[in-house]
Amino acid sequence: MPDKRPVDDLSIEELEEVLRKRRRERQEERLRRLRESGRARDDVPLPEAPPRSAARPAAAPPSPARLWTNRVLLGVEIVALVGFLYVIYQLVMTIQVTNAGPEAATLPAPTATALIDVVLLPSGHQPPSVAGGDTAPGEAGGVPEHLQNIVASTTPLPVPTAGPEHPRGIEIAAIGVRAQVVEGDGWEQLKKGVGHHPGTANPGQKGNLVLSGHNDVFGQVFKDLDRLKPGDTIVVSTATQRYTYVVAATRIVEPTEVSVMLPTREASITLVSCYPYLIDTQRIVVVGTLKP
Repeated sequence: MPDKRPVDDLSIEELEEVLRKRRRERQEERLRRLRESGRARDDVPLPEAPPRSAARPAAAPPSPARLWTNRVLLGVEIVALVGFLYVIYQLVMTIQVTNAGPEAATLPAPTATALIDVVLLPSGHQPPSVAGGDTAPGEAGGVPEHLQNIVASTTPLPVPTAGPEHPRGIEIAAIGVRAQVVEGDGWEQLKKGVGHHPGTANPGQKGNLVLSGHNDVFGQVFKDLDRLKPGDTIVVSTATQRYTYVVAATRIVEPTEVSVMLPTREASITLVSCYPYLIDTQRIVVVGTLKP
């Protein structure tokens, strides 16, 4: 019974057998024609077909070096394929983000960051004279000699316009303070009350809310900061809410100790003023944390 399977389903050995059969049939047909034409005798036999083992000699097994080379080449091909697929993946992701537009990008929530680009803590000034004359910022306010040129050439930070989230007022019941808070803590701003250092946190936000005020001029708003004790409360109000901070510690530092203005991980407050009273060569710093 003839084999009717497609050629693609036959093995190499089966294909070779089919070719041998067809070659044998063509030889028999050619010999038959030669016999009929008288060009070949009837007693001439067909040549015997070579044995299957002779038709296709068995291949010698590859050497160990050849096997190792093949494995290395296979590994290189796999790595190259993985790298190519990764490049395709990155390209597809880039196209998707680009097509989705800027609204699809996940941006971190903006947080207040203290702009500590000053060399001195705010609120420094010359102490008022005994005669009660006016005062002004100057060397007696704690500016070291080697920093006087830098301070003189420093451009003050731009004062932002107060928004509803900015501090508007401060109350410290323990020392009788009730004052307005303005944006900025330069010489002109601190004439009006307590100043909010630009770039530091707003009330209630995570970060360091830095407020400063004078101790012996322009209302002496922070004259009694040294009387505050841990546990006393500081209330800071905005246009819509009130936030209570609890005093944690008080420090006396040099005017150049600007690290007290650095951002914090939790919601905190830092009050700064000159110290001691009527001498003003140092700074008093009161630190508190937001009441839960």
